Amino acid sequence: MSRVKGGVVTHARHKKVVKAAKGYYGRRKNTFKVARQAVDKANQYATRDRKNRKRNFRALWIQRINAAVRSHDEALTYSRFINGLTLAGIEVDRKVLADLAIHEPEAFGAIVKQAQDALAA
Repeated sequence: MSRVKGGVVTHARHKKVVKAAKGYYGRRKNTFKVARQAVDKANQYATRDRKNRKRNFRALWIQRINAAVRSHDEALTYSRFINGLTLAGIEVDRKVLADLAIHEPEAFGAIVKQAQDALAA
């Protein structure tokens, strides 16, 4: 029986890792052993930061909404605004609210007015 060598498969696997490490500094970009460690760590960071990106965007939207709400009414805070939306039965997520606050200030002002009316009632 003939001997089977794993050269083709091993080379393909190494090539895949080194390709993923393209652009890294020093031996991390061309030495398989070091490149594999760098690529594994990069994948760990990427997985973790996909969750963090969602948190960061939510925090950004909340800051934008808070600033826009306060520009319409000094006494109204973000927390009271969201409570007013709930009481008014308006179900708009924070991403859309932040976008409205930036691009459609008149429409956002109308939403703020509805939230204020719901809080006053």
